[in-house]
Amino acid sequence: MFGDLMGMMGKLKETQQKVAATKKRLDTVLVDEQSNDGLVKITLTANRTVKSIAIDDSLLEDKEQLEDYLIVTLNKAIEKAAAINEAELAAVAKEGMPNIPGMDGLFQQ
Repeated sequence: MFGDLMGMMGKLKETQQKVAATKKRLDTVLVDEQSNDGLVKITLTANRTVKSIAIDDSLLEDKEQLEDYLIVTLNKAIEKAAAINEAELAAVAKEGMPNIPGMDGLFQQ
C-alpha cells in the first residue's frame, strides 16, 4: 500500500512540475486578435498578459468608439487565450493523474 502511495505522490509532484513548466511556456504563446475592420489589433500571451495594442489613427478622434473597440477586441483576445490556457493545463493535469477509479469524468470537457 505504501509503495502505491509513494508512487502516487511522486506522480503528483511530477505533474505539478509539468504544470509549472506549461504555465511558463504559455508565456511565450502569443494570441493575436483584431476588430472586424482591423482598426484595433491586440496581442497577448496564453497566460492573458497584454503584449501589444495597435490602434488606427482614425479611432483617436472618438473616445467612446475607441473604448468600445478596445473592450470588444480585448474580450475576444482574452477568451481565445483562456481557451488555450485551460486546454493545455487540463491536458497536463489529466496526463499526470494517477489511475483512480471514478476520477476519469472530472477531466472531460
